[in-house]
Amino acid sequence: MKAYSTLIMLSAVLLFSFGVNAQSYNLNNKTSSLLIDGTSNIHDWTIEAENTGGLLSVGFDEGELEEIEKLEFTAVAESLVSGKNGMDKNTYKALNTDKYKNITFTLNKVNAIEKLSGNEYKVKTTGSLMIAGVKKDVSLNFNLNCDSDQLVLTGQYKLNMTDFKIDPPTAMFGTIKTGEEVLIKFETHFNK
Repeated sequence: MKAYSTLIMLSAVLLFSFGVNAQSYNLNNKTSSLLIDGTSNIHDWTIEAENTGGLLSVGFDEGELEEIEKLEFTAVAESLVSGKNGMDKNTYKALNTDKYKNITFTLNKVNAIEKLSGNEYKVKTTGSLMIAGVKKDVSLNFNLNCDSDQLVLTGQYKLNMTDFKIDPPTAMFGTIKTGEEVLIKFETHFNK
């Protein structure tokens, strides 16, 4: 019986020793970008997040991406800037930034990892997106490029502001109205 227990313990040690190699990466705010493109009845507009952070933990097996254990992303709501002071103030009001300081995404599940070529993968996920205190489960797909000590995630996500109970911002006493839908485009760089 003792030999059997020893064999099971040795098998478990070997399995964990030669299995998936987990590694953690932190988001590099300086090299990453998050843009939000929208429309209005006057002109299209873009807002950029200047203060972002996050964590990505992945597992490799013989150099191949096998799993994503953790993905967390945060953007400071009042770091969203358009270059137009009035528009920024209307954005912060719509997002209720006095109460809700951050916009966050947290991975819930990886649905698929498909190798495209070389070090590039197509990843399909489900996660929780929280904006202005409202949390929704969303499907987020992105490309992941593994480059030495850096992982780069690129993708986009179309969002309807009213799904998060956000009234699309207005200006000039309501004569300028933004559209409900925005397109979030991201290129996030994670370093060891």
